[in-house]
Amino acid sequence: MSSHTTESSRTAIELIWVQRAWKAGKHNAFTDLCYFSQRYYLVFRQASTHHSKDGVLRIMSSVQGKKWRTVAVLHNPAADLRDGKLSVTPGGKLQLLAAAAFHDKTKQAYQSYLWSSTDGKTWSEPQAVGETDYWLWRLSWLRDQAYAVAYKCGADRHIRLYQQEDTGQFDVAGPRIYSEGYANEAALLFDHKDTAWCLLRKDPDHGQLGYAHAPYHHWNWLDIGCRIGGPQAIFTPSGQLLAVVRLYDHKVRTSLVSLDQHSGKLTEILVLPSGGDCSYAGMVLQQNRLLISYYSSHQGRCSIYTALVQIKDKTETS
Repeated sequence: MSSHTTESSRTAIELIWVQRAWKAGKHNAFTDLCYFSQRYYLVFRQASTHHSKDGVLRIMSSVQGKKWRTVAVLHNPAADLRDGKLSVTPGGKLQLLAAAAFHDKTKQAYQSYLWSSTDGKTWSEPQAVGETDYWLWRLSWLRDQAYAVAYKCGADRHIRLYQQEDTGQFDVAGPRIYSEGYANEAALLFDHKDTAWCLLRKDPDHGQLGYAHAPYHHWNWLDIGCRIGGPQAIFTPSGQLLAVVRLYDHKVRTSLVSLDQHSGKLTEILVLPSGGDCSYAGMVLQQNRLLISYYSSHQGRCSIYTALVQIKDKTETS
């Protein structure tokens, strides 16, 4: 696809390429991405439909992000595995966080699990983390400490912050950091001052941008001005907050956006080729090149796509 250049207030953005990474199977969705041992790793759910019970997690690797090969497939015969998220531990292991939606919901409906690997191919047995029916959405590292934002499934909806202890168990760091409406999916990240930032989906209302200082018990929230889905976010070297989200106005699409950390306002920067059932991105920034994974149904069945975007902070070009 041809390149596309646009600008935000602080960055120049150029879309270098987009390509379909995986289309086999009926429904491929909910991606994430990380860089580990000189390779990119991609995870997504492969299943019959968006809400079917047969979801497995397919893990693929690539040197440059264009040509992918499967290295592992994780499944649970008692559950639909959903929303895999990859991270690299300070000790140099690859970690996968995902939720199991159990077929038999008489005892519990959901449980978050953590797997680890030293090579991306062989994975540990899953370790249950967090509490029953709390969906740990994404694991974020601040030096040697891991944090995860989770949302309560079922009644009494709210957002909870977990902190991983040395034992590996997740303890509650903030029991109710947000409790208005149906808040759920979240991107969690830390800036150079260790301030925590959380981009939060809230259906069907506007998303929220939250921030908190250590120990992250008390949060302030800003309305971002629109509804979003499947958020993931990064900071550029100059400190600009960029995210990839699903946008709902006009036409449903997956877009790269910027967020004003003072007002919370979201500004759309670049629309990725997408439509319909889409979004749930992974983001890896290497130097000034951002590799994005996402899924979309704009070419028929839901397929997995990767896009390479060049990002130049204007401080670099001025």
